[in-house]
Amino acid sequence: MCAESANELFAPDRAEGQAVSGLPIWQNRSRFSRARGIEFLELAPDLVSPGSPIKVSLFGDDTELKVRISYRGLHRRLSQQARLQCDAHVMQGMEIRRNDVLMPRRCNIIDAIIGIRQILAAFIIPIMPDSQAISFPRRSRLLGLVTVLIAGAMVLACSLPGSVPGSASPSAAERPPIVFVHGNGDTAALWLTTLWRFESNGWPRDRLLAIDVPNPLARDDDAVAQPDRTSASENAAYLAAQIDALLNRTGAKQVVLVGNSRGGNAIRTYVRDFGSAKVSHAVLGGTPNHGVWANIELRPGNEFNGAGPVLTRLNTPQGPGGLEVSPGVKWMTLRSDGNDKFAQPTGEWMGQSKTYKTNVDARGPELKGADNRVLPGLDHREVSYHQKAFEQTFQFITGSLPVHDIVAQAQVVLDGRVTGLAGSSPTNLPMSGVAVQVFALDCASGERRGAALLSRTTGADGRWGPLQTDSQTCIEFEYAATGFATTHHYRAPFPRSSDIVSLRPMRISDADLKAGALVSMTRPRGYFGLGRDAMSLDDQALPGISPGVPGLASARLSLPSAAPRTVVARFNNERIALRTWPAAQGHLAVAELHQ
Repeated sequence: MCAESANELFAPDRAEGQAVSGLPIWQNRSRFSRARGIEFLELAPDLVSPGSPIKVSLFGDDTELKVRISYRGLHRRLSQQARLQCDAHVMQGMEIRRNDVLMPRRCNIIDAIIGIRQILAAFIIPIMPDSQAISFPRRSRLLGLVTVLIAGAMVLACSLPGSVPGSASPSAAERPPIVFVHGNGDTAALWLTTLWRFESNGWPRDRLLAIDVPNPLARDDDAVAQPDRTSASENAAYLAAQIDALLNRTGAKQVVLVGNSRGGNAIRTYVRDFGSAKVSHAVLGGTPNHGVWANIELRPGNEFNGAGPVLTRLNTPQGPGGLEVSPGVKWMTLRSDGNDKFAQPTGEWMGQSKTYKTNVDARGPELKGADNRVLPGLDHREVSYHQKAFEQTFQFITGSLPVHDIVAQAQVVLDGRVTGLAGSSPTNLPMSGVAVQVFALDCASGERRGAALLSRTTGADGRWGPLQTDSQTCIEFEYAATGFATTHHYRAPFPRSSDIVSLRPMRISDADLKAGALVSMTRPRGYFGLGRDAMSLDDQALPGISPGVPGLASARLSLPSAAPRTVVARFNNERIALRTWPAAQGHLAVAELHQ
């Protein structure tokens, strides 16, 4: 949201006194301007005067204001005039005092300018859909708010070291370690693109940890031991060990915790049981904080029952405000507006009928005391793994939006583990003795380009790499293990390096062995939304995908012929070409999407 120049930012394009989007313009010393499509309110510096404590009043909407201050003044690191930005947030009904907690931790250098005149301006941006307008409180309150931020923040924050030109966050050494916690039955690999986005915005890779819970499935009854599954407390204990190891390795004092779905339960349980001293921020995406259902008569001990013991304990009011979040941590929840299959009023996505009342709705992931944000149209996984979820998470942690999406590297190094199944339950335990080969492909046809780039049999750690390649090469992973199919796993080019490229062998049913060829398309970081997404497999509609709330992440075609040919998987702007293999000989082909 930085202007290309001072002229772009400060030049007015409206007549003074004219209202824009329902916002009044304060007298002739203040004016509106447009920068990159966003409307700002500029306050002239001589309108700012000290004020007593105020209470922010937002008319017509219980929402949040993002207050951005741009300051031009002498910056000690540049020895010249510089324009800097600081962010702070104001909530409905918040009481603010001079030097209060709104003090930004840092400012970002936007550009350097030569001059002696100091300009002070405050920009008020409503965080709400573009179609909505907001009326601000009377002028004295708005100026009082500006005074608080200027007097309490600008003198200190804008002189902090570590500001980086063009950066939206602190220097690499100052960026807190982040631990990412996957959901029920999932793997660390789902955070692949999220890690790429953080790296692309300057986060050191060694401060980003996506954990693999060894047994990621929840128990049927949290209090009853079950083979190859974990209780909520076991999940939190594993997280605690990972947090301590990361803090010891980095020397940091606190971490940020980011979780999807059940991962949010682990985070809340950790903070509740182990304390908040080691956690600064917590982000919960799609976490069923009030249950997938809330009925003590149905699976009463289940971790996902909002009326059960696990969530009842976590939601017990805490602190003087009776909040549902543990004090001492900044909390944010991300949810859908109705597209989360585990936040539905009826029970079809939990194995019940469409007439079953869950006592839960789309607001289920919200928590009293958290910064609760809505990502319209996104599904249960996307509210953690989508680009929009990353933007909200980055902004919540740093106070600024990210500058980049995924920035490609010319050369990449890939690695990961092969994990398997315990019976029918997925695990993240390493598999040894798995034969892995990796081939470069022709991206148009999916055909192999020469000999294998890598051939390896996994050891006790399950690792299949490392593989050095480039960010333009399409890849096929072929892996085979006793008792499993030979899987041909096709991926689009990897734009960046990663050490969490997970492989998991699959089985073929006796019925599927009768097919000519089996071809699957899978989307680990989201579901297929009919009518929302443009998608096809072999130029056909994806089988099994129905209208309504997105809830399936894979689709399989059973082809009559075993003759080898090219099949194309398409999902929005991602395309993967793969080859068919004979099912009768125990082969199957899978196209895995990055999106």
